[in-house]
Amino acid sequence: MTHGAGGPMDTRPVVRRGVPEGSEARVAALYWEAFGRKLGAALNPPDKARAFLAAHLHLDRGVTALVDGEVAGVAGYRLDGRGLTGGGAADVLEAYGVLRGLPRLALLVLFERRPADRELVMDGIAVAPGHRGTGIGGLLLREIAAVAAEAGCRRIRLDVIDVNPRARALYERHGFVAVHTEKTPYLRGLMGFGAATTMHRPVTAADFPHNQEAR
Repeated sequence: MTHGAGGPMDTRPVVRRGVPEGSEARVAALYWEAFGRKLGAALNPPDKARAFLAAHLHLDRGVTALVDGEVAGVAGYRLDGRGLTGGGAADVLEAYGVLRGLPRLALLVLFERRPADRELVMDGIAVAPGHRGTGIGGLLLREIAAVAAEAGCRRIRLDVIDVNPRARALYERHGFVAVHTEKTPYLRGLMGFGAATTMHRPVTAADFPHNQEAR
C-alpha cells in the first residue's frame, strides 16, 4: 500500500491464509533457501527441486506474510492428509526417472510426519533473508495456531533439526516445548544434520480469533 503518489511504501506485513496464486515459484524458492540443505539429497539439483516444489504445492495448506504484495514468509501445515508441500511417489518418479527417483523416495520417507488425532503438524516455516528479525516468524506461528484452533486440534507439532538453533529459539518463545530428540548421525554427511527434535504446543482458547468463540 502506498501513501500518496511517490510516497513511502508501507512495509508492514499482512498475514493471510493460503498461498496467493502466482506466488508458487516465490514460495518454492523460500522453502528451498530454508530447507535445501535438508532436502538436497532427495530433490537436487536446486533448479529442478524448486520447480518440483512449485508444481506440487497445496495452496490452501499455507499461511503467508505479504510485504508490498510479495510473499516475505510462509508457514506450511499438514491437516486432513494434506500438507503445503505435495508430490507423491508417481510425481517423483515422473520428475526424476525410475532409477534416480526410487532412492529419492526412500529419503523423502524419512521426512514424512503424519498427524495424530486432533493434531496439526507444521510443514516448515521460511522467511526471506531480508525480512528476518522483523517479527514475521511470530506472526506466522500465531496464525498457524488460529488455524489449528478453528480445526478443533488440541496441539501443534513440529520437528526442528539440530543445526537450526535460531528456529528452535523462535518456537520456544511461542510456547513450543521439546518432547523428544532423535539422533540421526548417519544423516549428517548426507543431509547436514545429526538430530531432530520434536516439539509440541497446546492449542488454547486464546488461539481463536477474537471474533470467534472457542468450540
